[in-house]
Amino acid sequence: MSTVTHEREQVVTNAIREISHIATLPEITMKIVDLVEDPKSTAQDLHKVISNDPALCSRILKVVNSSFYGLPGQIGSINRAIVMLGLNAVKNIAIAASLSKLFRGGELTPNFSARDLWTHSNVTAAAAKLVANTLKLGLADEAYLGGLIHDIGLMVEMQYDRNKLIEVFRLVGADAKGVPANNMLEAETQVFGANHQEFGAGLCEKWKFPKSFSIVTGFHHRPMELPAENRTLACIIYVADRLAAETGQGFRQDLMNTEIDQAVRDQLKLSADRLPELRTQLAQSLKDVTGLMG
Repeated sequence: MSTVTHEREQVVTNAIREISHIATLPEITMKIVDLVEDPKSTAQDLHKVISNDPALCSRILKVVNSSFYGLPGQIGSINRAIVMLGLNAVKNIAIAASLSKLFRGGELTPNFSARDLWTHSNVTAAAAKLVANTLKLGLADEAYLGGLIHDIGLMVEMQYDRNKLIEVFRLVGADAKGVPANNMLEAETQVFGANHQEFGAGLCEKWKFPKSFSIVTGFHHRPMELPAENRTLACIIYVADRLAAETGQGFRQDLMNTEIDQAVRDQLKLSADRLPELRTQLAQSLKDVTGLMG
C-alpha cells in the first residue's frame, strides 16, 4: 500500500469515527439489510421486521403505489408489496426511507444543501433503475440503491467538518446553475485529504453493506479503473449521475460536464441513440421521483 493511500484511509477512518450519529444506520435498517443478505430469509421475515415501524410501512406503500412502479391497482399491505415487487425492491425502498433522515441540515452555501443532495440522489437512483432496465442487465434493484447512496460521502464530509466543506465549495466556484469552475474531487482532496468517493466507500464498509455498494460509492466517477468483473454497477451509476445532473434537479457540483465516456458506454453496450430515450423517460418520472422520499 502506498503512503498516499494509507494517509487517505486514515483520514476516512478518523472522519467516520467522529460522526457516530450518521455512521450508525437505524436498527431496523440494519435488520432489513441482514435479512435480505441471508439466502434463507423469506418475505414473511421481512414483513415481520417492517411491520414494527408504522411510519416505515406507510412510506413504503406510498412508493409502491406511485406511478414510478406502475403497478395495477392500489397495494394496501406490505405483504402484497413484497409479492408484487420482490424482496430486494422492498428492501431498497425501506433503506431509502430510513436513509432520507440522514440527509438533513440547513443550507450550507447558496449552492449546496443536504436537501439538494437528497433530490439528486433520488433522481440518480431513478435514472440508474431506468438504465439497468433498458439494457436488461437484471440489476435494477441494486442500481436503484447504488444511485441513492453514491454521494453519501458528501454527508460524511458535511457532518465531519462543515467549514472544510464550505471551503471545498469556495474552491469549486460553481455558477448559479451549480456548474463547477474547478474539479471538486481535487478540491476535496486538497482540503480534507480524501474525496467523497473514499468517504462514501468507508461509510458503506462501516454499515456492512454488500461489497458492491462500497465499490459504487468509491468508483462512481472512475468506474473503468475497476477490474472488468466489478465495473457494471459502477458504470450504471456513472451514467445515471450524469443523466440526473442534466435535469437540473438538485446537486451537481462534482461534475465539470455531463458527457458520458465512450469507454463506459462500451462497457454497458449503451449506444448513443438510447440516451434520448432514457432522458425522456427520466423527465417523465421526475415529479414522482422527487416527491417520493420527502
